[in-house]
Amino acid sequence: MSRRTHEVNATGRRKSSTARVYLSLAENDEGTITVNKKNFTDYFSRETIRQVVMQPLELVERVGKYDFTATVRGGGKSGQAGALLHGISRALETHEPELRPILKQAGFLTRDPRVVERKKPGRHKARKKPQFSKR
Repeated sequence: MSRRTHEVNATGRRKSSTARVYLSLAENDEGTITVNKKNFTDYFSRETIRQVVMQPLELVERVGKYDFTATVRGGGKSGQAGALLHGISRALETHEPELRPILKQAGFLTRDPRVVERKKPGRHKARKKPQFSKR
């Protein structure tokens, strides 16, 4: 196995997940996405999550043109997929700057700032109050 040089690397984040994404040109017209040393179809078992990851590639019509290798840490599968989407978008934008307006308009270059709200004292969860008893 020959060691490929990665042309671009980028970081994507979502909730408490972080994805480091490395982009390289595909050797054949079957670009692959590898997540934590597994094929991304094996890593993300749900079809809807796989569609989330593929959105930026389908939008700019670059499916099969690049190989992506990603290391994803933290959070759950949904947050990891969002982090991977963000990282792939940023890598594409770095490699091909002319794609920036398309990716920006779709909202793929903006980090989603929503995170879980912390639990407050005297509450069951962040906002859920104990049951009120009149008597």
